[in-house]
Amino acid sequence: MVAVVFGIVATLSATRYGYYYDELYFIAAGKHPAFGYADQGPLVPLLARSMDWLFPGSFIALRIPAVAASLAVVVLSAAIARELGGARGAQSVTAIACATSAFVLGQAQTLSTNAIDTLLWAVLTWLLVRWVRTRDDALLWAAGLATAVAVQVKWLIPIFWIAVVVAVAWLGPRALLRRPALWWSASIVVLAAAPGLIWQAMNGWPHLGMGAVVRGQTGGFAGSLWFVPRTLPWWGPLAAVLVVCGVWQLCRSPLLRRYRFLGVAFLLAVAIIAISGGRSGYGAGIYPVVIAAGAVGSAAIPRRWLTIVAVQAAALSMVAAVVYVTPWRAASDYAPAPDLAAALGPSAYSELGWPELVAATANAYRALPPHRQRTAVVVTQWYVQASALDHARSTAGLPPVFSPNRGFGYFGVPPDTADTVVYVGGTEADLRRWFTSVVPAGRTDYPLGIPGITTDATIWECVGPIQPWSSMWSTMRGL
Repeated sequence: MVAVVFGIVATLSATRYGYYYDELYFIAAGKHPAFGYADQGPLVPLLARSMDWLFPGSFIALRIPAVAASLAVVVLSAAIARELGGARGAQSVTAIACATSAFVLGQAQTLSTNAIDTLLWAVLTWLLVRWVRTRDDALLWAAGLATAVAVQVKWLIPIFWIAVVVAVAWLGPRALLRRPALWWSASIVVLAAAPGLIWQAMNGWPHLGMGAVVRGQTGGFAGSLWFVPRTLPWWGPLAAVLVVCGVWQLCRSPLLRRYRFLGVAFLLAVAIIAISGGRSGYGAGIYPVVIAAGAVGSAAIPRRWLTIVAVQAAALSMVAAVVYVTPWRAASDYAPAPDLAAALGPSAYSELGWPELVAATANAYRALPPHRQRTAVVVTQWYVQASALDHARSTAGLPPVFSPNRGFGYFGVPPDTADTVVYVGGTEADLRRWFTSVVPAGRTDYPLGIPGITTDATIWECVGPIQPWSSMWSTMRGL
């Protein structure tokens, strides 16, 4: 029942507003197949491109994998509770806690690397818990395959295995580390990761640069001190309580003694992500196991008190999820975004204004003299602008679209014959570093858009690149 209700809410949530900007970026990346990208693995772009090919122009269909992945996390959380010895009540409480989490429910609303990565971490924890109970080495081969898939999504999964190996070496079961199946399955992971690593090496390891960008956004080491206080509220009241209880139960309860390593692995993984300046949603897939442990351990509390606490916390979680996570408000009810940071987060602003951006850019392009149109390209300041314009390029009649920003900068270089540019965003002072002539040609003024991206951004007509594009692009490119 919990999974059914979650599926309905998640599906309805995924039907609101429009494309999230990263979804447009994934589609654009999928049009440039590669073994790796500057900021992710190849799986989600391939998935996005496939869904867009099957259901052209449907942002709702694009989100089917995200809804399915998040629904699977809820189901797996209950399965983990069952593996830990939890009865039906503990399984239901675990599922409710995950279903009302802003992380899990929020990830169902848009296709993202986090949604798929969270599922794979949850799969791995379930496989490990089940292996401890059954000692079936086929589960270790499955874990190797799941990890091989995970490295095609993000480069976070090594954190999971570092934490698990250290915890197992310390607390056991050390038999896990002596299983040939574990190490043979690791060879599958190495083979799967090799193409992406080669791509990174050939392109100057841009993923390391992206790590620095993320650390800058999260406050780096100083921000790590606030990682846990910032993360737990997003899990909701019930899940937050169960996380704390679950860590205690895994580390102290005799009933969960053989799973103690998972409590330590959880703490290690969270510490590594926090100290390295990771985002709150990183490693979200390892939380269900401690939530499940908290629900199972709470069964020792007298049932009357457990029921009261669980029902009240679940009600609070549901209200919080509906109010703060599900997009129940009409777009017209929003005030303009207060700043860029607020608009770039998961919000309606990030899904609105793309048709208006396309129209304004197309108008600027059509206003060019015919002889300039023939040699013109579109270049954008932000990768999200390029993603939206590239997605609508054929219907809007736009020339090829490029951007030196983020991963889009690796998709291609404007031809040296392109002497005219419709440049979206940026300032005149910055653009005069690259072009001999820079004049305003339009503006993006959608009131509910992203400041500087879909609203309050200037569109420029730039003529005369100061160098050939083939020489200039690597200097312009940045994360």
